[in-house]
Formats: sequence, C-alpha cells, structure tokens
Amino acid sequence: MEHLEEVEILLVEENPNDVELILRALSKHNLDKKVRVLKDGAEALDYLFGTNSYAGRDINVRPKVIFLDLRLPGLDGLEVLRKVKSDEQTKTIPVVILTSSADQRDIIESYQLGVNSYIIKPVSFDEFADTVSKITMYWLLLNLPPN
Repeated sequence: MEHLEEVEILLVEENPNDVELILRALSKHNLDKKVRVLKDGAEALDYLFGTNSYAGRDINVRPKVIFLDLRLPGLDGLEVLRKVKSDEQTKTIPVVILTSSADQRDIIESYQLGVNSYIIKPVSFDEFADTVSKITMYWLLLNLPPN
C-alpha cells in the first residue's frame, strides 16, 4: 500500500497511454514509486484539499510538483490550476502543464493563472521520456521551494 506522505509528483492525466509513458520514463530514475496518478480535475482537487474520498488526508503533506494535463474530463486543467494558484495553502506548489495543446490561448491563460511551466508533449516516446526525465529532475532535485 502506498504511503500518501511519500508522494512527490502529482500526475493529473486521463490518458492511460500517457500515464504509462510518464511512469516508464520516471522508473528509469526510480521515481515512479512516489507518483500519485489522478484521472480528472475533481479528483486532483479532492486530493490536494483533503475532501471526499481523500477526507482525512494530511493536506500539509504536499507534492513537490504537479504535472497537469489541460484536457481532463469534467473539471479541466485550467480550472484545477486556477483553484491551486488562488488558494494560500497550495499556491506555492509548482504546477507544470504537460499537454498536447499548443493553442496560444491555453498558454497565455495558463501563465496568467500562475503556471510554473508549460510543456507540449513530444510525439515520439524517446523525446517524451527525455522531456519527462528532465522536468522531473529539475523540479525534484534542482528547484528550491519555499519552506
């Protein structure tokens, strides 16, 4: 059973193929065990704020980074980003949009809402794996978050 306090990466992605690719890329660096995968925006907010099926979770234990797709069923990634960045408890968690959308409106709105990085998913597996590895290494090992 996973210990929730060990989650370092919150991956909010509904596409099972992309989830598998991301986890495979992370497993090369033994980082796949500290990932919590959530399939939609509502579940992501429940997890972060300790509501519904995550009631009782220690919300003071936060992920080091959130990888967030924009195209999610129900509550989309922009709404999740808006909520995360507008709340005092979660606004300092780095959020990386990892999406297939190159739409300028999505990019502009994401940055206006406070996204820390916007990355378009590469098409080839090797490029995708390399990109995921690089952003993970940066956010988990190089970035210095506030206490």
